Amino acid sequence: MSVGELASTYACLILADDGIPITAEKIATLLKAANVDCESYWPSLFAKLAEKKNIEDLIMNVGVGGGGGAPAVAAPAAAGGSAAAAAPPPEEKKEEPQEESEDDMVFGLFD
Repeated sequence: MSVGELASTYACLILADDGIPITAEKIATLLKAANVDCESYWPSLFAKLAEKKNIEDLIMNVGVGGGGGAPAVAAPAAAGGSAAAAAPPPEEKKEEPQEESEDDMVFGLFD
């Protein structure tokens, strides 16, 4: 990540946190106040992003997304009609790698 990209990201976060509309001019002003020299296209790119996406929604959904595993389902209890606690996941058996003998590793041209 370049310095200009990172600084523009922080500038967008500052503006969003203060509730100020995010524009290229305001991002460039923040970068200038922080004495950050960057390419002139970064503020405009981040301003265009802020027009299409809500920055606060992006922050709140950082850990969300992607496919996850299937949720564990608790089996109903036989008596009482209440759901039983989910059983602990089955333990995976750890297989120890078998050592190869030298006979298995030897091969020749005429085998």
